Amino acid sequence: MPSDSDIRDILTSVKTIALVGWSPKPDRPSHRVAAFLKARGYRVIPVNPGQAGVEALGETVVATLAEAGPVDMVDIFRRSEEAGAVADEAVAVGAKVVWMQLGVSDEAAAARARAAGLQVVMNRCPAIEIPRLGM
Repeated sequence: MPSDSDIRDILTSVKTIALVGWSPKPDRPSHRVAAFLKARGYRVIPVNPGQAGVEALGETVVATLAEAGPVDMVDIFRRSEEAGAVADEAVAVGAKVVWMQLGVSDEAAAARARAAGLQVVMNRCPAIEIPRLGM
């Protein structure tokens, strides 16, 4: 479990975030968190195969993480059983951080990502952590 200091370091060092599982529906948490992060100055690249090609957050929605280009952090809005594949993709694309949202955890995937040198946060939300840490 990362400390508050670790989380602060992550959130101040990352600039580009791929948000896997982004929804175009404003009432969905993935939509709200993406908008929050964008408003905080992060570049947020929405990843959703069903919405690929649509414009959102000043970016073109992409179908896969590989299409997102270089990213610092991968924010996972997928079920825990799907998070491992996304974490493995995050390693493959050279991300620095894998962030699994509230209710999302996969210890095996976290271990693989850490072994590849990535920082991992599970079962937390950056839109909650940023205000909590006074950022």
